[in-house]
Amino acid sequence: MNISLTFKNFEPSDHLKQYARKRFEKLIKYADTGNAELQINMSVEKFRHIAEVSLAGDNMNMSAVEESEDMYSSIDLVLDKMSAQVRKTREKDKDRRRARDTVRQEDVAALAGFDAEDMDAASGPVIVQADTYTPKPMMADEAAMQLDTFKYDFLVFRNAETERVNVIYRRKTGEYGLIDPGMYE
Repeated sequence: MNISLTFKNFEPSDHLKQYARKRFEKLIKYADTGNAELQINMSVEKFRHIAEVSLAGDNMNMSAVEESEDMYSSIDLVLDKMSAQVRKTREKDKDRRRARDTVRQEDVAALAGFDAEDMDAASGPVIVQADTYTPKPMMADEAAMQLDTFKYDFLVFRNAETERVNVIYRRKTGEYGLIDPGMYE
């Protein structure tokens, strides 16, 4: 990690340089960037003390500017801004990793209703039971009433209007969904 300090329109004290380095080294720990560059530009214009910081790393580019009547305050304010940006970026990265890692074979098996041992990566899921079912002809309204009466999650039926096999299912909202495979022909 390389931290470079630049000063404009004033001569800095050693204490100010040490203060800035010490404060931003904490930020570097949380930034988690191996070969990052941190550029700190400090300037004084009349009574305004301006601190401008830019961080450029592997997958991270961010900057912040703050001004106040005291350079130490400006450093603290810009550090707070940068910390918030780094935190937000880290949280996004964590969320992306979590989303990517959540869909694993065990999760897919659990969602499908199988145990992880029942699934072999090479052969796929194992069918443990097979039923035969002759779908009865009925209207979609009747199928919804029957689905509600028997507390099923879904019902396969032959649509009396279209003569095609349909599936009606209960959604999480309590409403019903209808799958008509021939609807898109």
